[in-house]
Amino acid sequence: QVQLVESGGGLVQAGGTLRLTCVASGSIFRIIAMGWYRQAPGKQRELVSSINAGGGIDYLDSVKGRFTITRDNAKNTVYLQMNNLKPEDTAVYYCNARVYTTVVTWDDYWGQGTQVTVSS
Repeated sequence: QVQLVESGGGLVQAGGTLRLTCVASGSIFRIIAMGWYRQAPGKQRELVSSINAGGGIDYLDSVKGRFTITRDNAKNTVYLQMNNLKPEDTAVYYCNARVYTTVVTWDDYWGQGTQVTVSS
């Protein structure tokens, strides 16, 4: 099994910053990609940003230029630096990792979620 532990959420005023951290542990053979999703009340979960093993990165259009994803492969950790936060960024943020647990077996794993609240 693989566990993802998130930290760094909280309450911040508009224009403020937060940094989310997600650490993966357990039966990890190789991590293919890690990323962050978010889900606001009454809305579907959406991909905020992801980074693959080769360093390829994707961002949700609305966060481009404000959020930065980075990854420490040696520590199985992914970070999301969030700058110039807006009230519409308010959501529960979930860490996701696509992990090979053996040479041939992979699966998607999720963290428990961390609340980000941006006040206007």
